[in-house]
Amino acid sequence: MEQMISKQVRDVPPSGIRKFFDIVNEMGDAISLGVGEPDFDTPWHIREEGIYSLEKGRTIYSANAGLLELRQAICQYMKRRFDLDYSATQQTLVTVGGSEGIDVALRTLIEPGDEVLIPEPCFVSYKPCTLFAGGTPVVIPTKEENNFKLTPEELERYITPQTKILILPYPNNPTGAIMEREELEKIADVIRDKNIIVISDEIYAELTYGKEHVSIANIEGMYERTIILSGFSKAYAMTGWRLGYALGPEAIISAMTKMHQFTIMCAPTTSQYAAIEAMKNGDEDVKMMRKAYDQRRRLMVDRFRGMGLSCFEPEGAFYVFPSIQKTGLTSEGFCEELLKDQKVAVVPGTAFGGYGEGFIRCSYAYSVDELKEALTRIEKFLHKIL
Repeated sequence: MEQMISKQVRDVPPSGIRKFFDIVNEMGDAISLGVGEPDFDTPWHIREEGIYSLEKGRTIYSANAGLLELRQAICQYMKRRFDLDYSATQQTLVTVGGSEGIDVALRTLIEPGDEVLIPEPCFVSYKPCTLFAGGTPVVIPTKEENNFKLTPEELERYITPQTKILILPYPNNPTGAIMEREELEKIADVIRDKNIIVISDEIYAELTYGKEHVSIANIEGMYERTIILSGFSKAYAMTGWRLGYALGPEAIISAMTKMHQFTIMCAPTTSQYAAIEAMKNGDEDVKMMRKAYDQRRRLMVDRFRGMGLSCFEPEGAFYVFPSIQKTGLTSEGFCEELLKDQKVAVVPGTAFGGYGEGFIRCSYAYSVDELKEALTRIEKFLHKIL
């Protein structure tokens, strides 16, 4: 039966993240720093709104694009937080998590032979979703010496007549890198006069430290060619609610909505009612969680550097991406040996593409006590092998 499976699906390997956590699930005393999921409960007032929607029997389909009240709340939020104007009725689509947004945006835009530029290391879904859509992923390496940012020189080098899409994954998973306004302006200078659409994955926009997030849609000439993807999972601790959104040019959002209409119908109604509450009254919750992540971020960077490992200081998201090159182990080898020796699970950098070799990703979306214990075990492991 395997030969009956589409070659595109068959040839894509399983997520490199899952391998280690399938093992961890069978190890009772293991510590995992691998899952990109907040350790906070969804704030009570948001959960309460979801519960109330069930009690009121609001369990029917919503409009395909999402509840109008939610779309309006999203647009008000985007104006309030990032000074971006979008129409709730023509430029906004509510999706099943940010992941559906990635998939439906790519499938809406890609024709066979189209190239999609993907800065790497990056989130695991971009390349497979490009392949599933029939496109050609073209990887642009980002480097630690450039703080894992996309540079205009590297971008220019990889653009061809077949380039149709640039995925801009900032704040970045796994590195924690961000792009500042002046850096985005240089990227815009490269593509502004080219027929290229930007898919800007801004799921971590609320989780930046010391610097406010700027969207490339804020840059002159880029609003008209940018699709913003975001959601509720990271900032509001709503991973299991499976809710995201896409904003962009009317023609593209309309086409994405048509695809969403036939494949998904609509996002979960209960989640949408809860998300309205998050958009309207969740700012203080986000501030509280961001402050906690910032403290953990500094703990992680200081400890890894104290162990003698080079560790880029992340400015966004909730991951550190230390280099383990001095150990002489591959990323996967390091993770396997660490799990076996100290029962700590981290993710090999190669799970985020080949340019992640020599690094590991550690999430700090865990309690301080868990982080300290995991770091102590990692230090013991390093003492053994160095």
